[in-house]
Amino acid sequence: MMQKILLDEEENEVKVGIMADSHDNMDAIEKAINLFNENNVDMVLHAGDIVSPFTADIFRNLKCDMLLIYGNNDGDKLYLKERFKNIGIFHNDPYIGNLYGKSIAVTHHPEIVDALAMKHDIVIYGHTHKKELKKENALIINPGECCGYLTGVKSVAILFPKKMVARIIEL
Repeated sequence: MMQKILLDEEENEVKVGIMADSHDNMDAIEKAINLFNENNVDMVLHAGDIVSPFTADIFRNLKCDMLLIYGNNDGDKLYLKERFKNIGIFHNDPYIGNLYGKSIAVTHHPEIVDALAMKHDIVIYGHTHKKELKKENALIINPGECCGYLTGVKSVAILFPKKMVARIIEL
């Protein structure tokens, strides 16, 4: 069982869970979902590489809406979309939208992050499996790898879009 990690002053803020590169690690996905649920996030964004449709069995426990993009290892896109039908909505990469009054871009392609940051308030990306959190032209967030396979560290992030700040949390 995860604990609440938010500070008291963050409790009433709009919160967005961010994850990427879960790569079928069911234990890590479950930890991420529990963390997001226990911290009452308002929605979750997944920046690609869910990989297998069977992970929907764990993602189904999420208690908020979810937006997902396809990553380079997401093979059966039609079946992923079908299995996640009542969990979240898949989008092609990059996803461009508005989130709580902020222009947002979500991609799995790190090579386009700088270009997206010139036009959007918040840019979220995955693929590299490396945590990054910086504020330049935009707030740029890579939550690192949820799966922990490459770095040995499982991590996600929580974004506070109205304040334009985020926290990376190790699972």
